[in-house]
Amino acid sequence: MPPMIFKLPLSILLMTLITATAANAQSLKSLPACPNSPNCVSSQANINDAEHFIAPFKLTVASEQAWAALQNALLQQSRTIITTKTDVTLHAEVTSLIFRFVDDVEAILDEEAKLIHIRSASKTGHSDFGVNRKRVEALRQALQQARVIE
Repeated sequence: MPPMIFKLPLSILLMTLITATAANAQSLKSLPACPNSPNCVSSQANINDAEHFIAPFKLTVASEQAWAALQNALLQQSRTIITTKTDVTLHAEVTSLIFRFVDDVEAILDEEAKLIHIRSASKTGHSDFGVNRKRVEALRQALQQARVIE
């Protein structure tokens, strides 16, 4: 009878680990959705959503080289800090000069598709006057100059 007592908790533990692993794998491939406000751009937004969609970065070099170049390009932008990073995910914060608003920049490296998905969004407010789109396009330009993306 004692083995039966351990089977149920063990089964629950295994199901939890499998579910958590699947959720983590999915979260590594998905950026948060943009809100309805016009202060966010994402390469994972619907391509028909002109307000929020921005093209991902298409790699032309090894993913490790492009990922390092993205981090360097981010750190070259004023008032930007990388808060967390892994081999395939990155989160940075950018503080505005005058009002000290903080924006989020998030990226996911999709090695299989040879893409870096990117999202830049304001944490507060409604409009950003195009700042997030300009930020991503500046990153795109820096990465193109470094010859790591198309």
